[in-house]
Amino acid sequence: MKKFSKKYKKKEVIFFCPSIEEGGVEKNLINIANGLTKEFKIFVITANKNKKKLFSKNINFISPKSNYYNNKSRILKSLICSYFLFRYCKSNFLVFSFQSNLIAILTSKLLNAKVIVRSNSSPNYYASSFFKRKLIKFIFNFADKIVVNSIEFKKEFKKFFSITPTVIYNLIEPKKLILKKYNKQTSFKFFDKSNDYLKILSVGRLVDQKDHITILKAINLIKKKRKLKLCIIGKGILYGRLKKFIDENNLRNHVKLIGYKKNVYPYFKKSDLFILSSLYEGLPNSLIEALTLGLKIISSNCKTGPKEILNKGKYGKLFKVGDYKTLSNIILNSKKRNSNKFVIDNRFDFKNNLEKYKNIITQV
Repeated sequence: MKKFSKKYKKKEVIFFCPSIEEGGVEKNLINIANGLTKEFKIFVITANKNKKKLFSKNINFISPKSNYYNNKSRILKSLICSYFLFRYCKSNFLVFSFQSNLIAILTSKLLNAKVIVRSNSSPNYYASSFFKRKLIKFIFNFADKIVVNSIEFKKEFKKFFSITPTVIYNLIEPKKLILKKYNKQTSFKFFDKSNDYLKILSVGRLVDQKDHITILKAINLIKKKRKLKLCIIGKGILYGRLKKFIDENNLRNHVKLIGYKKNVYPYFKKSDLFILSSLYEGLPNSLIEALTLGLKIISSNCKTGPKEILNKGKYGKLFKVGDYKTLSNIILNSKKRNSNKFVIDNRFDFKNNLEKYKNIITQV
């Protein structure tokens, strides 16, 4: 691949992401936008005014003047951001949509602006009906470029919409930055005083998609058979339901819900085993991070991402979505981590994948 150099023209690029939360999509948006500031003039349009601090000072951050919309619905945020796109976008701008892609495409085309779409989750779940598939296919065909983050995802796109997108894997932060975060001293007594326990970590928003209840059911089955502790990092609307299950099944000594953490790497360092239990994914960042940081891994074999990341089970164990009995048996037979290996898979290298984005932006 050609190296990015001064031959690239300075373009004005608007990243469109109405709702910036604490997930992998948003982490990739931040990494990509911040990484492109030297070569392009970058704008970010979002309804989350409170997320400005996550972006480089060189980025033009466009949002409502107040925090009123921070916790409003995705639909309302998308409409507000569509208005900002109408207000600030010019025909020579390039729109890069990370969310609410149909709205971004239609708005961009009304403005005669070019648009790149990064689709982040399997069409199996948002294009379930014949009508939806036809509508999405019709609108997606107006996009100048579509990017997905896995080969499996690309195959699904071709199957559902007869469109062949470009594959660019998620960017993992540069090694130097990861090590700095990884080695930061963090006290966590739940793990720190449990050296003879199998220490299990799961990271993800507390929503239906992540299916944390499957992990809790597995832990409940084997809580008397092995010394183990589970830490779940993330926040979301299902906190109450998960807490209720923990209380009703006397799992308080085995499971901790510790909310959102800006820096999750010290918790990876303290853990032996990482579990992802999702119903569906795009390409889960947390699984890539666990692989990079040398944890033992167990993941649901959901669409799309885990099987591809783990090379069909070569780098970790896979179980059928929702099968907590099989998951419990894999946990029982899992060993504690005996080293802190650190390996960045070339597929997820920050510099290489950022270069691919630079090339796409230049070519569109």
